[in-house]
Amino acid sequence: MSFENIELSILAPAFVAGLLVLLTHVPLGRQVLGRGIIFIDLAVAQIAGLGVIAAETLFHAEEGWVVQVCALTAALLGALLLYFLGRYAAKYQEALIGVVFVLAATGAVLLLHNNPHGGEHLKELLAGQILWVTQSQLIQAAIYTTALLPVWLLLKKLAPDLSFYLIFAMAVTVSVQLVGVYLVFASLIIPALAVRELEGRGALWLALLLSVAAYATGLLASSLWDWPTSPLIVWCLAGFAVLTSLGISIRNKS
Repeated sequence: MSFENIELSILAPAFVAGLLVLLTHVPLGRQVLGRGIIFIDLAVAQIAGLGVIAAETLFHAEEGWVVQVCALTAALLGALLLYFLGRYAAKYQEALIGVVFVLAATGAVLLLHNNPHGGEHLKELLAGQILWVTQSQLIQAAIYTTALLPVWLLLKKLAPDLSFYLIFAMAVTVSVQLVGVYLVFASLIIPALAVRELEGRGALWLALLLSVAAYATGLLASSLWDWPTSPLIVWCLAGFAVLTSLGISIRNKS
């Protein structure tokens, strides 16, 4: 353990990236849990990642609007597919979501088969590069996240059920590029599971609080012990979630 490894110039942007992800993913995660379609986030995140890889493979773009358009288009198309599967094949929806995820994951492998750095790209897609987010990425993500709220409210009025899938796709498009598939899934599901016995805004605020604490702890611990950051944050989320869930259970029994 070495306090010399703590670089606030690196940790601060990573923490801000985590906050931006949590602002949309914690409330969306409660909806995912309520709908019982747990693995939709993995599927849509993987599809958005496939769009990023397609932009690089087909258009030789590693950043910029081409990447964002490809990622968002892929995520929206994937979300629409899952929406229609949910409507017309509800009995098999979870199984079909799993199939979609596998197709997107293997599609990424196929697109990268001639890329000498393909393995590294897949690792970045899954584990993310939260420590290396740039200021421009954070500014774009902040603007994008702020714009999602009025769009979410408008879509909820126009198409209540479909709006969930569309907003979900829009949110995941940004988050998967900031923190990777693993943290997208963990940020959505683990806090929602921790406060599953609570209702209302109190549950939402508690889920946000434990998530922020987990991100801060994971980032700090990864600097002190030089461990992989994203996996450590996932474990911190799980640890804080278990403690929170136990506290809620004890309070309910008392």
